[in-house]
Amino acid sequence: MNHRSTTDAKDLLVADFKRVMFDAEALLKAVAVDGNSELDEVRARIEESLARARTRLDDAQTALRATGEEAATAAHVFVKGNPWLVVGMAAGLGVLLGLVSGRRWER
Repeated sequence: MNHRSTTDAKDLLVADFKRVMFDAEALLKAVAVDGNSELDEVRARIEESLARARTRLDDAQTALRATGEEAATAAHVFVKGNPWLVVGMAAGLGVLLGLVSGRRWER
C-alpha cells in the first residue's frame, strides 16, 4: 500500500469517527428534553467523554500526519541519495518474489 492510500484510509477513519461523535452529540441533545436528573448526569459524563475523545482524535490526527510526512521525506531523501542501491533492492525483491511465486505454482 503506498503512502497516499494509507493517508486516505486514515483520513476516512478519522472522518467516520468524527461523524459518529457528531451523531452521538445530536442524540444527547435530543434526549436532553427529558429533565430526569440521573439522565442529566449520564448525559454530562458522555459529553465530557466526547470532548476528551475529540481532543485526543485531533492530537492523534496531527501526530499521524506529522509522522507520515517525516517518513515520506526520509524515504525521498534516501532514494535521492542512493538511487542504485534502491534499484538493486527492488530487483532483488522482484527476483525473490518471482522465485517464491514460481515454486508455489509448481506444487
